[in-house]
Amino acid sequence: MTDGLIDDFLDMQAAEHGAAQNTIDAYRRDLELLSAFVGKDLTLVGERDVQKFVQALSEKGAAPTSISRRISALNDFFKFLLSEKEITDNPMVNISAPKKGRRLPKFLTRDEVNLMLAAAEHNPDIRHKRTAAMLKLMYACGLRVSELVGLPLNCINYDRQQILIKGKGAKERIVPIAKAAIDDVLAYLPERRKLLKDRETPFLFPSATARSGHITRDGFFKNLKNLAVLAGIDVQKVSPHVFRHSFATHLINREVDLRSLQKMLGHENISTTEIYTHILSDELRDDVQKRHPLARRQS
Repeated sequence: MTDGLIDDFLDMQAAEHGAAQNTIDAYRRDLELLSAFVGKDLTLVGERDVQKFVQALSEKGAAPTSISRRISALNDFFKFLLSEKEITDNPMVNISAPKKGRRLPKFLTRDEVNLMLAAAEHNPDIRHKRTAAMLKLMYACGLRVSELVGLPLNCINYDRQQILIKGKGAKERIVPIAKAAIDDVLAYLPERRKLLKDRETPFLFPSATARSGHITRDGFFKNLKNLAVLAGIDVQKVSPHVFRHSFATHLINREVDLRSLQKMLGHENISTTEIYTHILSDELRDDVQKRHPLARRQS
């Protein structure tokens, strides 16, 4: 019975809330984990069962963010069961998420970003040209990697220098693109046609091997790591999300309006965007280094 209810819940999340496949997969893992832990039908789970489950996650060293995400998934699931009259009491009513410390996002300096872009642009291999176009788009528009890899061919308005992005929950947003990024995409398009030969595909960044029809998140991640090696940058510092953070951080450093940044990033709440205001700007750091009395050597 439990498996059928989980499937119904996930179908509802996809159909009514536009949940992405990554979210659906994460929900399924969370619910299956709870089911395995309690060893009984999830319609019979009580508050004490959930408390023991959360305690076990904590004792195994799960991060507060991970526990909070799982609690959120369970909340949604048991609300669904309540609405379907599969249960009469919600076991999540008194379950609260652990407090999370707010971590500042990691980002690359502008010099490091330029080294990565240069490494991609100076390699004539078709896959490097694809990576160069993807990297430039990600940095120019602050794209999530899931948004980037699945971009359709017709997402860019070249005349208006804008891109239409389908983000989380199937929400769309329009973001301006720097001309340099458009130039890289235009340079890549002839190579794309060579890669496809006579095949047709709706994706801007197609793949001949991936079942999705476009380059995968893992594929792009590996390309990014290889590029970091070529650029002489520590591979541990580089990831798709780091480039998204770099986009936001560098715009904040140049005093871009926070509301505008929120719209470009596709954040639901401004509080998510506000974390970038806590990052020390390059200009302020350099100014302190030049002007602070302790920065001057005593003769």
